[in-house]
Amino acid sequence: MMSDLVIYFSRSGENYFGGVLKNIEKGNTEVIAEYIQEFTGADLFKVEPATEYPADYMECIDVAKKEQQQDARPEIKETLERIADYDTIYIGFPNWWGTLPMPMFTQLEQLDFSGKTVKPFVTHEGSGFGSSQRDLKKICQGAEVKKGLSIPGANVYDAKDTVKAWVNE
Repeated sequence: MMSDLVIYFSRSGENYFGGVLKNIEKGNTEVIAEYIQEFTGADLFKVEPATEYPADYMECIDVAKKEQQQDARPEIKETLERIADYDTIYIGFPNWWGTLPMPMFTQLEQLDFSGKTVKPFVTHEGSGFGSSQRDLKKICQGAEVKKGLSIPGANVYDAKDTVKAWVNE
């Protein structure tokens, strides 16, 4: 039997909410990933950089911007080798500088998406998907990339019904 998988990147700690920095126990994208798991029984795979991003939000976004400018592929702690056993792959991430955090490129470029259904979701502070859906279509060659779900980070705890409706589309 085929099943679902959620591949996601999420950052806890100091995050930005509507102009204010707040410390959060669990990253916004992880909250959404867990809702998807609850509704679908999906397996979860969290992409984590081998070198942690700075705890300080402003330093973190500087590092993220440099990585993007260099088109870097930062090393990740653990690599998901294959997705052959899955039909639907949910791909979740915060919008960093208009697209996916670079460790997501490191992971996703190693996978064969042929014949898969990809459902992207993003958490953001007003920027939506940016260019990430276009980038995902390039990375996920051979997959059908479905309409994505975009949720402002400040709303993740009120988004459960929205996530359920999207999962069932």
